[in-house]
Amino acid sequence: MLRGNDGLTPRTSTLADESYLDFVESFRMIAGYGVYPKVAAVGDKLVEEQLGSLDPDLDLGAVNDVFNSTAIAKTWQRVMRTHQEMNWRRVRDSFAPFEAQILQEMEDAKTAGPGKIVIDPDFVTPDYAREEIHLMPGGYTDHPLAGLIYHYGTKVFYTGMNDQDEVHVELAQTMTPPEGKCEKILDIGCSIGQATMQLKDRFPDAEIWGLEVGEPMVKYAHYLATQRNIDVNFIQALAEDMPFEDGEFDAVLAYIIFHEVPVPVISGIVEDVFRVLRPGGTFSVFEFPSASQNLPPSQRFMIDYDSKNNCEPYSPGFVYADFHKILKDAGFTIEKGPTNSNPFLQTLVCTKPA
Repeated sequence: MLRGNDGLTPRTSTLADESYLDFVESFRMIAGYGVYPKVAAVGDKLVEEQLGSLDPDLDLGAVNDVFNSTAIAKTWQRVMRTHQEMNWRRVRDSFAPFEAQILQEMEDAKTAGPGKIVIDPDFVTPDYAREEIHLMPGGYTDHPLAGLIYHYGTKVFYTGMNDQDEVHVELAQTMTPPEGKCEKILDIGCSIGQATMQLKDRFPDAEIWGLEVGEPMVKYAHYLATQRNIDVNFIQALAEDMPFEDGEFDAVLAYIIFHEVPVPVISGIVEDVFRVLRPGGTFSVFEFPSASQNLPPSQRFMIDYDSKNNCEPYSPGFVYADFHKILKDAGFTIEKGPTNSNPFLQTLVCTKPA
């Protein structure tokens, strides 16, 4: 039987599954996060010795050869791949026996409020969005329980730091609203709506929308919002071709969406965000580092590994693109955003000129 929630996080169907995934979470924290700084230190030192510098323009193949000559880097890569496979397999298998029940509950929630859900029956999911990002089975679009699998799987991914949506609370609290009115806010690439719902807590009088490409994610996001009685709206749509009017929103939030789409789509998303923002509106971005930040060899090695072995096929394209130029070319002015507790992320406040 289903075992309810632990606060905001769903519980697995058995205590044995929960215990197993607690182990995987600890495994990720210790062997993944704990070991990587040592991988970086050893690898960067060898790169400097063998290639003569830590220049960000060093040949990536040569950098990878140096890192892969070390036992610690090889071990770290195997651990990172293995724990992801363990995580998704057990989460999927835990909820699979209850798939029909869960899907019926989500179907029943479609007509429930207080917010609404908008799904176009003729929507066509682009091929680029069907990758199994982070090795998640079926990705965000093709497994009917994608939202629930994502919810518990990312609990493990965040190693306990987001069990009660703490990461998304911080996003909502630190995103930068525009001067003047802030009556309508959009969260693009909202996945299961964790930040979308937190935005309603910060801006209770605003109309809040979450936009996501995956129908299973949108359905689950709306289901969660109805369960929590939060008045937010969700729509399945493309962030590069949004079904909203020009100047409709006062603020837009994007959390780690851009490294998960091809570079041409990045430009399309930025241009459409500019379009749907009112003059003076703000676009708050929390994202991977990008080319202008002069990445050290250890980060380049890690991002390349992630793209090949953790199904992040588009992240190198983003990382080595000039993201700031894309934003400026669309018409935005850019400022550094508020400090985020994840030091890996860059934060930007992009404003549409009044």
